[in-house]
Amino acid sequence: MSAALPPKRPQARDVAALAGVSPATVDRVLNRRAHVRSATAERVVAAALELRYLPEADLFSALRPKPMRLTFILPSGTNRYLRMLGAYIARPHDQYRTYNVTCRCVFVESFNADALAEAILHHARRSDGLAFMALDHDAVRAAAARTILAGKPVLTLVSDLPHSDRAAYLGLDNLAAGRTAALLIGQMAKAETGQIGLIAGSRLYRAHRDRDLGFRALIAERFPSLSVVELREGHDDAAENYRAARELLLRHPDLVGIYNIGGAPSGIARAIREMSQHRRIVFVGHALSPDARLMLEEGTMDFVLNQSHEKTVSNAIRIFANLREGRPPETEIEPLVIELVTRENLPRS
Repeated sequence: MSAALPPKRPQARDVAALAGVSPATVDRVLNRRAHVRSATAERVVAAALELRYLPEADLFSALRPKPMRLTFILPSGTNRYLRMLGAYIARPHDQYRTYNVTCRCVFVESFNADALAEAILHHARRSDGLAFMALDHDAVRAAAARTILAGKPVLTLVSDLPHSDRAAYLGLDNLAAGRTAALLIGQMAKAETGQIGLIAGSRLYRAHRDRDLGFRALIAERFPSLSVVELREGHDDAAENYRAARELLLRHPDLVGIYNIGGAPSGIARAIREMSQHRRIVFVGHALSPDARLMLEEGTMDFVLNQSHEKTVSNAIRIFANLREGRPPETEIEPLVIELVTRENLPRS
């Protein structure tokens, strides 16, 4: 008497016959190779389960869409807050799995609109969504428009891109941020007259222009005896900021405050330490970087207006997930607010 033959292993064509589809459709469903209607995919998985074609875990993963590939583009350079933001994006987080996304961060030459536009177009080709710190420039606007036209949603971070079809902006109200900085310096300076210097990264950033406008407006409204003497661009570079602050201190003996609209505050703090022995300079800036923390602790810096990088990334992921599911982009998104940090309320590092 011959031994019984082992049961025949089911084939893709058997799954296809039971599900009433072609073997090619079975391949597309189980390998997630192309879009298939959800009802068809469920029928294929049910047939594969009945025939025990694959382990259950593998079959149910076939119903889960491939992770949404998200790319964040940030400017390179010595801005430590942006490096911290990039490092945070690059680390794995539970919310990446929860929202079924993968995230990577790339850096592009700072303040170079053509380089940013090229990076947007390049990375859009292998991404399902892009988020970037925008330069307000026609080349960047055109690259964003092409990306959106190709079906890839775009978000702006920290600095917005006005007159574009980006899905959302994740940043502070920068007019309000500038006004807040002006109120702090005006009240802290306690001077009947005096001058205030401004140092920005670049007016190519809409965020920096709006902070400048908000600052000047509130000084004119609330502190007319104070005057804004000039705005210098330091390109978020510590060495350039040092030279800019040193020149402000040399040229304006009545200087009572400096507002660092952009990043890299360490150069400004160095100039203040060296040149303000006989006068009190109120120093306000943005972003709680390790440098800013040290300057708050030592008393060189008075206030930091911070934007949480954790909340920025979390909101970006939720917005992309909303768009994927067909919901309005800012559904259940917690608004970003100005976090006012002083030496007395420094969060634990």
